[in-house]
Amino acid sequence: MVIEGIGVQHVDDVFIGGAWRPATGERRTVLAPATGAVVGEVTDPSPADAAEAVAAADAARGAWADTPLAERIAVCGRWLDDLDARAGDLDVVWAIEAGMPVRHGKGLYRFATVPAWKSVLDGAPAVLAEVRRGSELGEVVLTREPVGVVVGILPYNGPIVTVASKIVPALIAGCPVVIKAAPESHLTMAIAAEAARTAGFPAGVVSVLAGGVDVGRALTRDPRVDMVSLTGGHVAAQDVLAATHGRYARTQLELGGKSAAIILDDAPLDKVLRQLVPGATGGAGQVCALLSRVLVSDARYDEVVEALKPAWERLRIGDPLDTATHVGPLINAAAVDRTRGFVQRALADGARLVAGGGVPQNLPEELRGGSFHEPTLFADVAPDSDLAQHEVFGPVTAVIRYADVDDAVRIANGTDLGLSGSVFAADTETGIAVARRIRSGSVGVNAFGPAMSAPFGGRKASGWGREAGPEGILGFTEGKQILVGG
Repeated sequence: MVIEGIGVQHVDDVFIGGAWRPATGERRTVLAPATGAVVGEVTDPSPADAAEAVAAADAARGAWADTPLAERIAVCGRWLDDLDARAGDLDVVWAIEAGMPVRHGKGLYRFATVPAWKSVLDGAPAVLAEVRRGSELGEVVLTREPVGVVVGILPYNGPIVTVASKIVPALIAGCPVVIKAAPESHLTMAIAAEAARTAGFPAGVVSVLAGGVDVGRALTRDPRVDMVSLTGGHVAAQDVLAATHGRYARTQLELGGKSAAIILDDAPLDKVLRQLVPGATGGAGQVCALLSRVLVSDARYDEVVEALKPAWERLRIGDPLDTATHVGPLINAAAVDRTRGFVQRALADGARLVAGGGVPQNLPEELRGGSFHEPTLFADVAPDSDLAQHEVFGPVTAVIRYADVDDAVRIANGTDLGLSGSVFAADTETGIAVARRIRSGSVGVNAFGPAMSAPFGGRKASGWGREAGPEGILGFTEGKQILVGG
């Protein structure tokens, strides 16, 4: 298949255990979210393909675990090198297939994917180093062993960065991995899989299936799978738990958020906007760590809302292949309908529409069949309202009042979710002190994150476990003590 001059190979194949073979699922038409036009046809994997991938991983588990760490690091490094060589192609294909603007893709690759990947490669020797210590019974040797066969379930809104944050740590730990990517990233992951092939992983160590729910269920229910690491939604998480709890398989879940940006009274607004605007609107709202709630004191409320309005209105909506585009389409029409539903409920709940609120009216003819929604800003949002409590996964931001810092912390912590967040303050130490009180897996101070070279994950209903960074390797290992008697 040729896309904008880029040849995407193996669109009708599945990558199992290091080799391409014909996929055995159904044929499917790929539509571009920005235009609604047909991109081409692909063949999806099937549950039978999933079973073969697990069998290949199961057969490879012993040899890969015994492979010297330096060799595991080297092959994962070659994988990154090959992706680097095709980074521009990945940006374009992802923009066409998933609607993510190329400027978003370039930034995510540079500031998240590459740091996450390199931090794991560089930090693995220290993290996995054997430790010896004394005990009352003799010397104790502490080692880390791979957990076994891992299924990594990736989202459409960041497949390559999630490879860096969860798949590479698992591979470095010594686990064979079956990647279950989203159908909406079929073409993007075909490029990634071919890069894995050229990197030279041993047979069985890496498989890539961009399949649907049936493929995911076949993988998670396979008794040979020792761990499932999911980035996705609550429905998928519940299904993973139902599939794995009976055999006590390990799980790692990253399930999205409703992250708060607390603007303290001394924060300089011009500096706040540089981080807050992209942190609240990136990826058309389809970013798990998005700053979807903006918390402002009574004293500065009108001032901040007045500044946010033109910032939202200046965002350029349009073709994701245009490097000037800030906001591209949502993934499909259903996502637009979901976003509209949140807007309508917010209005019914008494929130004040400040910017956006509907489908863009001035799109060029070729984009009018796309799945677009304006970046939308609401003020006077009640902390317990639907918009303030639930993840939209669309470009809708809620501005909420707080009375004092204690009230801001209470509101920030007042959802079932706890993934990310930010605190903006003139005094950094004050910002850090407030950040320590936020119950989420990461908090930026005068920044939007998280840093993907450090461990990242959620609290509460945002999931459990940590991925990314050198320490993210440990989640794919089992600790063992060897007691040496005298």
